[in-house]
Amino acid sequence: MYRDRARVVKGDAFDQGAIAETMAGADVVLSALGARSLGKEEVLERAVPLIVAAMRASGLRRIVALGSAGALDDSLKKQPGYRRWIVENVVYKTMLKWPVASQKAQWATLSGSGLEWTMVMPPMLTNGAAKGRYRVDGEALPRNGSRISRADVAAFMMAQVESRDWVGKGVYISD
Repeated sequence: MYRDRARVVKGDAFDQGAIAETMAGADVVLSALGARSLGKEEVLERAVPLIVAAMRASGLRRIVALGSAGALDDSLKKQPGYRRWIVENVVYKTMLKWPVASQKAQWATLSGSGLEWTMVMPPMLTNGAAKGRYRVDGEALPRNGSRISRADVAAFMMAQVESRDWVGKGVYISD
């Protein structure tokens, strides 16, 4: 659907000039930046403010960003108590401590940007095939939502390019 209109540009998310060049002539920014390890990388803390600044400078208004279900403290409020406790106290505070901190920073930057932003917040991503069906929720991760394919998240993100449903909001998505 959008393949014939998409332009892929190799760039550097930490280089303001490369970011501006990448955005030249664009109508929307789709960002799937994130950590490549469980360590402290600060990719989002460094890159998202540069992207926002370049968007402001160019007049570009719309950004759809891949986030994480851990970006907000109440993201698990619809999960069963035992699962919520394990994820909040074991997973988020130990294994995913730094990636979750980065997602919180991305949320803070986007929500304070004044742009037409949407942050798509899935749980664990898989490499499975797209199912073409998923649950979305603006308040918290849907009950028992624990994973979703990258393909389904990508399709949802692409649908947000022309949708106004989640502008200025985060949206949780799971299978």
